[in-house]
Amino acid sequence: MNINELMKQAQQFQEKLATVQSDLGNQQVSGSAGAGMVVATLNGRGKLLGIAIEKALVQPDNVEMLQDLVVSAVNDGLNKAKELGKSEMSRLTGGFNIPGLF
Repeated sequence: MNINELMKQAQQFQEKLATVQSDLGNQQVSGSAGAGMVVATLNGRGKLLGIAIEKALVQPDNVEMLQDLVVSAVNDGLNKAKELGKSEMSRLTGGFNIPGLF
């Protein structure tokens, strides 16, 4: 394989990577806590898009519990976004784990 072919393949990989990253930005995942009473929606790149909270939880004496549920829902969503990213990258790399890629 010559250097020009290698460079061409690297450029094609970069283009595919950019497409996958863009696609991840358009996909959504949801994390939840408290049996779905708090739902965090994130895109596939891990950006928090919104939080939905059941009105019954919004009470002055429930503040600490509500805070914990929000954190749990966001973390659940982040984990799902990370798994989605790994899955998409795995498809791109043919299953090879390339450290630092995602």
